[in-house]
Amino acid sequence: MSVVTTEKALDDRVLIISVTRPAARTAVNGQVARELAAAMDELDADPQLRLGILRGEGPGFSAGMDLKGFLQGDAPVVGDRGFGGFATKPPRKPLIAAIEGFAVAGGLEMALACDLIVAASDAKLGLPEVKRSLIAAGGGLLRLALRIPYHVAAEIALTGDHIPAERLYQVGLINRLAEPGRALDEALALAARIVDNAPLALDGTKYVLSNAADWGLAEGWERQEEASRRAAESEDAREGATAFAERRAPVWRGR
Repeated sequence: MSVVTTEKALDDRVLIISVTRPAARTAVNGQVARELAAAMDELDADPQLRLGILRGEGPGFSAGMDLKGFLQGDAPVVGDRGFGGFATKPPRKPLIAAIEGFAVAGGLEMALACDLIVAASDAKLGLPEVKRSLIAAGGGLLRLALRIPYHVAAEIALTGDHIPAERLYQVGLINRLAEPGRALDEALALAARIVDNAPLALDGTKYVLSNAADWGLAEGWERQEEASRRAAESEDAREGATAFAERRAPVWRGR
């Protein structure tokens, strides 16, 4: 049976991706990773879709790697896409994590692989790997060090303790806090602020944002030029200018 489901929302422009292993605390095994990779492919391949929302069905977002599966040799990775089928190579299109309950270990690493994070106000997040003689090698240490103050990242990683969502909202890791049980609703509200924008511009903007830290400023100017030119020379760029002049909503065609 499938453990990952997808459904479309907001006029078929948003793909809601749900991991359905509530009895296992949404832990990630090989099947979850493969099906998440397929869902990310679906997101990128469908020209009507603008972005995705990732969630866990049940009490929490994800408890991370399925340790029982790990001990049996069931690796929760997919080729060069890494943990969960996308942590190393996320989709081309923007992705929002909608967190209820908890996102710990690989669960937090999957959330960090998303572009935006919405969390219930009572959610707990953390990287407890050090408590099990492991290292958070699914991108958790790398991404935390880039996105929040070093000493906050060090506290999360070295103590292995669960950190309240409110604290991580304060340091900028979480975009929106939601009432418990309303994380998906808040994620959809955030998605609604995005999906009306031009698809080529969204893809190009994510490309530059997600690579800027690796490029540095000097290389970034050069790398950014290609994405900027592709968007500026598109039919949609002409449509955007025309729609502005005519005081109407643009009709994007993705080309």
